[in-house]
Amino acid sequence: MSLPLFPGRRSVMIGAAAVAAGLSKAASARPAGEGPWAVELFTSQGCSSCPPADALLGRLSMRPDIVALAFHVDYWDYIGWKDPFASRDTTERQRAYARVLKQRYVYTPEMVVDGIGHDTGRDRAPIEALLTRAQAQSPRRATPTLSRGIGGPLTIKLAAFPLDGRTADVTLAIYDRRHTTPVKSGENQGRMIENFNVVRQLELVDRWDGAAKDWTIAGDRIGPTQGVAVLVQQTDHGPMIGCNKLEPAYSG
Repeated sequence: MSLPLFPGRRSVMIGAAAVAAGLSKAASARPAGEGPWAVELFTSQGCSSCPPADALLGRLSMRPDIVALAFHVDYWDYIGWKDPFASRDTTERQRAYARVLKQRYVYTPEMVVDGIGHDTGRDRAPIEALLTRAQAQSPRRATPTLSRGIGGPLTIKLAAFPLDGRTADVTLAIYDRRHTTPVKSGENQGRMIENFNVVRQLELVDRWDGAAKDWTIAGDRIGPTQGVAVLVQQTDHGPMIGCNKLEPAYSG
């Protein structure tokens, strides 16, 4: 699955020196019990309830133990503002989670934590509780090692991991670190909306059987100021068993 690319509404605020430093580093496997763990926010610029969750995701994105991703859905576009980052594929990812997590309906804002539970993300405490639950449920992680030289290909490496006969989806997300958008109509008319870690491309890299393996992603697919994340997740939107991120820092 691949999300379409959209032109940015505002420049992502990143220093050139930080970009060079960030893209040359490897994001290595972390010790057991230190994650990272994934937080996925389903949001829309057309939703008046979403800005507090957008802001919380921005704060969570600064934590090294969290892979924070924003997925903009398209089902609120009809009420007056077309979200420039929304797509049907993003909406379908949320619907898949709703099916797996036995939700009666989809809603925004919604944060899905490590594929095991969800909350609005408007308040921090329920999300921290879900993170604690995720850490207890998945203390041993299949954390991918990510490395990339400046402008070069991205290398993804996974060590052998016991999957007990199951399979896991290795999914790549490429995202913009930050956007500021003046909303001219709809529920948020007149507001300046800040969004963080906005996913622009999402695709299945491979279905993994737990054997040690590595993959290479062409460097020209990743913008110089974009972040990348790899999610390792039980097949068909099940619980995460590992994730990692590689991104330049931003200022402002």
